[in-house]
Amino acid sequence: MQEHDQHSANLQRRSLLAGGLAALGGAGLAGCVGAKAATDSDGAVTPRSLIAPGDTILFQGDSITDSGRARSENPEPNSMAQLGKGYAWLAAAGLLVGRPQDELRVYNRGVSGNKVFQLAERWDADCIDLAPDVLSILIGVNDIWHERAGNYDGDVGTYERDYDGLLGRTRAALPNTQLVICEPFVLRCGAIDDTWFPDFDRYRAAARNMADQHGATFIAFHAMFEEAVKYAPPEHWAADGVHPTAAGSALMAQAWLHVVAG
Repeated sequence: MQEHDQHSANLQRRSLLAGGLAALGGAGLAGCVGAKAATDSDGAVTPRSLIAPGDTILFQGDSITDSGRARSENPEPNSMAQLGKGYAWLAAAGLLVGRPQDELRVYNRGVSGNKVFQLAERWDADCIDLAPDVLSILIGVNDIWHERAGNYDGDVGTYERDYDGLLGRTRAALPNTQLVICEPFVLRCGAIDDTWFPDFDRYRAAARNMADQHGATFIAFHAMFEEAVKYAPPEHWAADGVHPTAAGSALMAQAWLHVVAG
């Protein structure tokens, strides 16, 4: 009887999590998308993929995107080692499994510890030269974390100004590239406590503002994790509050594919 009750409880948790994330997909993820949604003849909103056959997809950001990826001078696309061990690799794997005939090319150029201005310093080689059709950026946690640690004198105004300049530069060089802006996130555990707020919310708002201003698709990762902690503790998703676990990375990849790949 006890085993049956435990099994029922596990099923209920999975059902609740699936239901919660499905609801979030409508309100917090798909509802934040600009060009993704399309309306059919009945007036219903249906997902539309940002990715076309033959496209190059580039993931950019800090350690959350980097996730231990291998480095080489001339990396090939779709390399497991060079895609890292996090959400970018899992999202890439989902694309390559689901669309094997489309000859997609996926790269990861995340670099651990980066802030926005450091993305800008390497942007020609690590973005413009790759000419991605879809560019996904997750950046922001180091901009506030390093400031709080006294290692950086930037603030949310610096973050937004630098981000605006980076996206403007990208739009000028790559006018047809689909931009995806991912919301920076933290979970209240490990290195993260209540003193991070409400300052961190300003960085989240700045990222959303950049998506709106530059016509980018927005993925609400922080909002997603706020929903997810109703079904498992924060440590389940990111043990140190910043870097996702396997479960957190898988959830991010699922959300990314839902929003970007339709």
